Amino acid sequence: MKAMVLAAGLGTRLRPLTNDRPKALVEVGGRTLLEITLARLREFGIQDVIINVHHYADMVMASVKAAGNFGMHIEFSREEILLDTGGGLKQAAWFLANNSGADEPFILHNVDVISTIDLQRMVQFHKQNNALATLAVHDRKTSRYLLFDEHAQLCGRRFVNEQKTELVRPAQHMAELAFTGIHVISPRIFPLLTEEGVFSIVPAYLRLASLSERVLAFRADEYYWRDLGNPENIRQAEQDIKAKLVG
Repeated sequence: MKAMVLAAGLGTRLRPLTNDRPKALVEVGGRTLLEITLARLREFGIQDVIINVHHYADMVMASVKAAGNFGMHIEFSREEILLDTGGGLKQAAWFLANNSGADEPFILHNVDVISTIDLQRMVQFHKQNNALATLAVHDRKTSRYLLFDEHAQLCGRRFVNEQKTELVRPAQHMAELAFTGIHVISPRIFPLLTEEGVFSIVPAYLRLASLSERVLAFRADEYYWRDLGNPENIRQAEQDIKAKLVG
């Protein structure tokens, strides 16, 4: 099984920690965000990983090389301009697509989140439901909700601050859930991504859901999760690691 780590962002919310380094190399409890993410993937038996890089790209690549690729097979997808989540994923299709014809899914994981989400259970859920994409979500407050129907199928999103709701499928009952930045995706998605250049993956998921493709919610409420996108959350995560709430 393969994985992609999204690590190309500028990390503006993490300043001043990212004034002289990419967010992937910001440290939490003596380890970089990238090392923590790769260790999690390796723990679940994943050995083949591609990392997208842009901001301080050479620094990220040198760090991985110095660490002996963390004992994994690691490739890089260098973005001359930031391609956003969808564009970055599409550029890495050469690595993630399965040319054998098998529909073996891969994991897409933000570098700036830490969690104890059971990736094996998530992959099993994805396969059992023949999903195109499975999104780890939970019930927490956020400014942007994804909306899922009673069958856990993506049917829209809601922007709290803008007081705007976008529906792409009818639903009698909808759950408003917060995305964690962890996906399981079938390589079947690549021919369906008609978007080009710079684009976010969430609008692409919504478009595909409107066409009856199975984009499903994996409820991760029982697991620890934290966004590491700002210095305050970095400090809290360090306390959580000391308290052994997360590894």
